[in-house]
Amino acid sequence: MSKLTTFVTRGNIIESIHGVKCVVQNFNYKIIFTTGHELDLVYPRSAIKIFQAIPFIQSEAHKKYKLSKKEIAISCASHCGEKQHMIVLHNWIKKIKINNNSLKCGIHNPLNLDSSNKLLSSGKKPNQLHNNCAGKHLGMISGCLSNEMDIKNYLDFNHPYQKLIRNSLENITKYKITKKQVGIDGCSAPQYAFPLQNLSTSMVNLIKNYIGNEDFSTSIKLLLDSILKYPQLIGGSKKFDSELMRITKGKIFSKGGAEGVLLFAHKEKKIGGV
Repeated sequence: MSKLTTFVTRGNIIESIHGVKCVVQNFNYKIIFTTGHELDLVYPRSAIKIFQAIPFIQSEAHKKYKLSKKEIAISCASHCGEKQHMIVLHNWIKKIKINNNSLKCGIHNPLNLDSSNKLLSSGKKPNQLHNNCAGKHLGMISGCLSNEMDIKNYLDFNHPYQKLIRNSLENITKYKITKKQVGIDGCSAPQYAFPLQNLSTSMVNLIKNYIGNEDFSTSIKLLLDSILKYPQLIGGSKKFDSELMRITKGKIFSKGGAEGVLLFAHKEKKIGGV
């Protein structure tokens, strides 16, 4: 068992100290690094978007609406509202013939400061597509449409599409979700808490699916291929996840979530962690 600590400095003074919880597993699910918090529950938030997108691919909405790998990538993104992101999102919403108000993710200014300033200086207001989770919601809506499900209440806990997402999450994490672990994410979608060890397991299963050894191999391979081909769409310019995947040329998958959560997998070393 190891201890990880992050120090934040200002000038020559340590301003704050943050403890870190971490679990890393190898390809055989053996824990090779831990801070001793394997059973601690955490909401992974946006870090699990790739798994929330599995039913979207399984619905074959990407085929029905002729969606590109750019649109598939941004379904797993926490985009920062740059021009490159908005082009993809506008194209997607046109293909499925819905309006912005169909997205229930809410509205906020672009996370990228330059993009936010340009939008405000132009006199325009942000819309649902500027929300960093817009791609995830378009994926959910596209999946519903392809499955002939109602999109009006697509975020309801008992909506059949949300049940598909829960099934995917339970399969990939090897953990049964209970109502005690249910919360609401910042974008109004259902969110679920998992033990750190099971989140680490999900990253190992991501690699196993990618090389075709597990249940969701086709969907996972398409999602991960799309992400690694267009890492800049996952976050944006100078965003950690995008830069790490770009610099390592796809050897490492990385996706962060709110409150300091990060899931990662190294394809060559065949390890996964949180």
